[in-house]
Amino acid sequence: MEPDLFTAAAEERQEKDPAGSPLAVRMRPRTLDEVVGQQHLLKPGSPLRRLVGEGSGGPAGPSSVILWGPPGTGKTTLAYVVSKATNKRFVELSAITAGVKEVRAVIDGARRATGGFGKETVLFLDEIHRFSKAQQDSLLPAVENRWVTLIAATTENPYFSIISPLLSRSLLLTLEPLSDDDLRGLLKRALSDERGLKDAVTLPEDTEDHLLRIAGGDARRALTALEAAAGAALDKGEPEVSLTTLEETVDRAAVKYDRDGDQHYDVASALIKSIRGSDVDAALHYLARMIEAGENPRFIARRLMISASEDIGLADPNALPIAVAAAQAVAMIGFPEAALTLSHATIALALAPKSNAATTAIGAAMEDVRKGLAGPVPPHLRDGHYKGAAKLGHAQGYVYPHDLPEGIAEQQYAPDAIKDREYYEPTRHGAEARYADAVEWTRRHLGRKRS
Repeated sequence: MEPDLFTAAAEERQEKDPAGSPLAVRMRPRTLDEVVGQQHLLKPGSPLRRLVGEGSGGPAGPSSVILWGPPGTGKTTLAYVVSKATNKRFVELSAITAGVKEVRAVIDGARRATGGFGKETVLFLDEIHRFSKAQQDSLLPAVENRWVTLIAATTENPYFSIISPLLSRSLLLTLEPLSDDDLRGLLKRALSDERGLKDAVTLPEDTEDHLLRIAGGDARRALTALEAAAGAALDKGEPEVSLTTLEETVDRAAVKYDRDGDQHYDVASALIKSIRGSDVDAALHYLARMIEAGENPRFIARRLMISASEDIGLADPNALPIAVAAAQAVAMIGFPEAALTLSHATIALALAPKSNAATTAIGAAMEDVRKGLAGPVPPHLRDGHYKGAAKLGHAQGYVYPHDLPEGIAEQQYAPDAIKDREYYEPTRHGAEARYADAVEWTRRHLGRKRS
């Protein structure tokens, strides 16, 4: 809702004397040019720049937007910048505390402001995914008729959490987790800026690296941790924020892990080899190290998908669907909840029966192809649908397996050069035992001889 006299007075005091505000609040950008990251959304002519009044626009007004991204990526910050930079009437609501009554009050106020004073209204609605369908429906007339320009923020997939009519009337802008370079720039600014720590302390490289791991792409988390650690250092009379002080302050030990160096590959290798070796506890240990070090969850999920085919295969046909489902879930939810999904998949893969038969099979087949063991496709398997194919003998003599009682025809499928090759050698582990029986039966009915 619009601020009352007490809220307005509090905001005015905060602007005049910001020292009492959290560092993350004091360091909020005042213009779009001060925003770190999200440069793909801040190009000239972008919807956000039009919202702050850049560009003539002509007869086309600014669009309502839905900002979707993980916590700490700048959704509220972008709305704050719009509120300060625009000459429009700006109203903020949170879906946690507001309901249909409050939304309708804002819309009525917007219509009065437009009709009486010609002043447009921008409505910032935080946590819009918490609104029910009926509550979201109440926004539709205002957005469609542009009684308000909506800026809605959500951390959840809008295709699942926001009604289609509202999505179709708004532009969906996706915010990405901030990169380490983005956060480094933000931390440096916070250390030196007059609104920040005013060079009261310095931040050594090892402390900065640990701070970046703690942040996990979240600017608010980075600044909150920096403020707490800087306060502890100043209380001790120390001129710099040591790694020890940061660890004590945030109660989180620094994990020795270089995401771009040997540790990145060594720990990832240890995770996969522990899964291969069926040591679920060791696998969970290495997974925890990667998570705590701020490893990209999608990288971990990709390694699990590879492991499912490389080391498990048909010994447990459910392993790959589990790994793929985990990767999809991780892409949708991100940390911290993604840790649960990765744990789920890691445990399932570590305890699954193992087989590398699929890996060795394709490796052997590819090796023969590289050696030139290919040869022409047998004539009866060639395409016979075009005119003249029969004269060439193509598709002649092909036996349709579905016409036979057992559904399998004794005929040659492989080129002559490899007709007796057997690439797939199934194990008797887990579910692959039944594939071993199937392979033996089918090869016998195909008239294949053991090589």
